[in-house]
Amino acid sequence: MDLAELTSRAAAAMAGGGDFKKTVKFDFGSAGKLLIDGVNNTANNSDDPADATISVNWDDFAKIAAGAMDPTMAFMQGKLKVAGDMSVAMQLQSLMKKLAG
Repeated sequence: MDLAELTSRAAAAMAGGGDFKKTVKFDFGSAGKLLIDGVNNTANNSDDPADATISVNWDDFAKIAAGAMDPTMAFMQGKLKVAGDMSVAMQLQSLMKKLAG
């Protein structure tokens, strides 16, 4: 999976609406960004402000999405960092299942 495929999956997951009503930005460093907007039910690669920004390298994100790495452990080990509203990051669990495909 690459960023374009992830963005497509996120857009499809958001299109139907849902419980997630915040904005979160994934910052993958040089691999790019993914902004998930639960207010407008969209996903794109902009660098717009978000309620929370999750910084994680692309390889570690892929492991988390595949279930090969626990997000809590990644956070504890400093592989995943959250800036902004931590509760927004905690709400992502069900959305992550949709993105993993």
